[in-house]
Amino acid sequence: MEHPDHPFSELFEQLGLASEPAAIQRFIERHSPLPENVELPDAPCWNEGQAEFLREALEADADWAEVVDHLNALLRKG
Repeated sequence: MEHPDHPFSELFEQLGLASEPAAIQRFIERHSPLPENVELPDAPCWNEGQAEFLREALEADADWAEVVDHLNALLRKG
């Protein structure tokens, strides 16, 4: 099954967040580093719907999984 490529900004749109490059950068700076013992969907920066979307994307290896993994990696950097 081929997974469509989603731009990083589209993930932010899907999450209901500002998707301009500067807004994405501010979000990442504001919420990182995410502790290693906290799963991405469990981070305090998400509301219930956002957390559920992220959890489903990762668990189902959905077409969003790659870009969600990228977000996870960026939030782990300090």
